Amino acid sequence: MDDEMTARDGPMVEFEHVSMVYPEGTEALDDVTVAIDEGEFVFIVGPTGEGKSTLIKLIYRELLPTMGRVLVAGGDVAALPLRKVPYLRRRIGVVFQDFRLLPHQTVFQNVAFALRVVGEGGRKIRRRVPELLEQVGLAQRPDALPSQLSGGEQQRVSIARALAHEPPIFLADEPTGNLDPDTSWEIMQLIARVIAERGTTVIVATHDKLMVDAMHTRVIELSNGRVVRDAPEAGY
Repeated sequence: MDDEMTARDGPMVEFEHVSMVYPEGTEALDDVTVAIDEGEFVFIVGPTGEGKSTLIKLIYRELLPTMGRVLVAGGDVAALPLRKVPYLRRRIGVVFQDFRLLPHQTVFQNVAFALRVVGEGGRKIRRRVPELLEQVGLAQRPDALPSQLSGGEQQRVSIARALAHEPPIFLADEPTGNLDPDTSWEIMQLIARVIAERGTTVIVATHDKLMVDAMHTRVIELSNGRVVRDAPEAGY
């Protein structure tokens, strides 16, 4: 996997006959083979417990497959030396259903954290963070704490944080699961506008049927850990 993480000769993300069995014996994925090209916007759908979150976690190497290969920009994620895993994760922006913000840090500090942990200096942080907050519509709330924000605003902060390093891959695991329908639509439109338009590869795991039906993009459906449908511009 090269340092720039470009998919010059193949898909940006590829699963080759991937199975995942957890230590207690639960089979989360069963012989999954899919390829996602650079710049694609893809929904991973299916009921709770069908393997959506497992698939997401395998991409940024929170999990390793029991069988098969997970390739990111042509590189086998499982084969990466441990010292290179942080570099992989810097190039993959991830947001979650539960936001995962630092509760005692301000909006500005939460976004700055993603830059500070990789050694970026104060000058870049002071320039980059306001840019990100402007992009997600929170330019006026840099000093607010997470507890002072709505759920939608907290998710906007997590999106800004995920974008800090301008990652070529953006993953979202049930990003609207804790939000009302109107806010969910705003968040998904934000993802489409701010992220997908850059040519970023976007993979969203969700069971939000109305959202998927409204977006008219590629849908990969999982059932019992297997791919049962892979359709372009499909509904749920």
